[in-house]
Amino acid sequence: MSEAYSHSVLLDEKLCKGCTNCIKKCPMEAIRVQNGKARILNDKCIDCGECIRTCPYKAKVAHTDSWDLLADYKYTIALPAPSLYMQFDTNIYSRKHIIAALKSLGFDFIYEVARGAEIVTHESNQYLQAHTGEFPLISSACPAIVRLIQIRYPNLIPNLIPIKSPMEIAAQNARREFCKMYDVLPEEVGVFFLSPCAAKMTSTKAPLEVERSNVDGVIPIKMVYFKLLKQLVKMRDENVDEILLQAGKYGVRWASTGGEALAINTKKVLYVDGIQNVVKILEDLEDDRIRDIDFIETSACIGGCTGGPLTVENLYVAKNRNRQQMEETPTFYREIEAEELQNTAWEKPLIHYNVSTLDPDMTKAMEKLRKMNEIYEKLPALDCGACGSPSCRALAEDVVRGKARMTDCIFILRRKIKQLANEMMLFDNGFTDGTEAEDEN
Repeated sequence: MSEAYSHSVLLDEKLCKGCTNCIKKCPMEAIRVQNGKARILNDKCIDCGECIRTCPYKAKVAHTDSWDLLADYKYTIALPAPSLYMQFDTNIYSRKHIIAALKSLGFDFIYEVARGAEIVTHESNQYLQAHTGEFPLISSACPAIVRLIQIRYPNLIPNLIPIKSPMEIAAQNARREFCKMYDVLPEEVGVFFLSPCAAKMTSTKAPLEVERSNVDGVIPIKMVYFKLLKQLVKMRDENVDEILLQAGKYGVRWASTGGEALAINTKKVLYVDGIQNVVKILEDLEDDRIRDIDFIETSACIGGCTGGPLTVENLYVAKNRNRQQMEETPTFYREIEAEELQNTAWEKPLIHYNVSTLDPDMTKAMEKLRKMNEIYEKLPALDCGACGSPSCRALAEDVVRGKARMTDCIFILRRKIKQLANEMMLFDNGFTDGTEAEDEN
């Protein structure tokens, strides 16, 4: 990870009330509440967006790019995520209308990320067929899950399919096609992904799979939604050419859970959504409790990308729209060409990112681990979160790291206060008796 850029989920301290809701939901125990404010631990955050959904005060926000960034480029390309289409009433606004509306907002070229998803599906099937290692293989499309595995489940890194995400493949093909079509220089073109989640932002600024992302900016669906809606209302009754469409059923249905897995050439698939559910599956996979499965689709968000924290529409309404749209969408609009399949593999290997080491010196680390276990034994093991750490074990670690104190635990503090009160009472009694004896003499 880049030292200068860690993650895209940020805290608005003015809105934070220190309520501890977020620390209980974070799957990575990457949040602490100290001095009445939440604090995100950069190295542990995977940008799953769970805290954005959980915070009742909207104090967790996703850092994304500004619409003004488009002005920095002579030409601009929009990469709409498949989940964008489900934000609008598909009975009124078709996919081709949404793409046409994007062009009317000033983009010079539109390339559907659903097209990139079709290419990933093609390459995943090829990889699955040639694979001779351990099964099941795990999708690498969700950057939050890739980061989760990199930090917490390093033994499962070989199970990840080393193919770039649909966003990255769409970006590189979009730039190539546009530059070839209009004879322009690649550096004159800005490629912008319209995103349902913060994790995509992180994957462009601190990419895990490529040396440098092909995406120049990430704009949240929330930001573009009302701009698009305004254009769609104007062009509601216009006839729009279907030539704008590039992707078929296999790509568009990636918007919802199961969309990727159902296009894989095996019936031995499993698809799971929601970060807590994914954690359970990965735990079972590490413990060898999942067998006879060839492929696992994983998504940090409930409902897949349609349930991303930067979307607008109700998840279940959006999922229903996706289902309806699939009934009317052909399997493919055009065959995948050889040029589109170039440079689809990861450009660098994924290496375990260890955030649990207590000290770079092994001897000191072992001593700190011993102290941490000693501290943990003294704690109540209730994991109430009142101390500002997500669990008693996390508090023990924070104490060893010098980031917290034992008395942050209200049970330890109460015990200390009671002990101090008893000592003061004994002292007071002894002092009083001595004084009285002295007066009598």
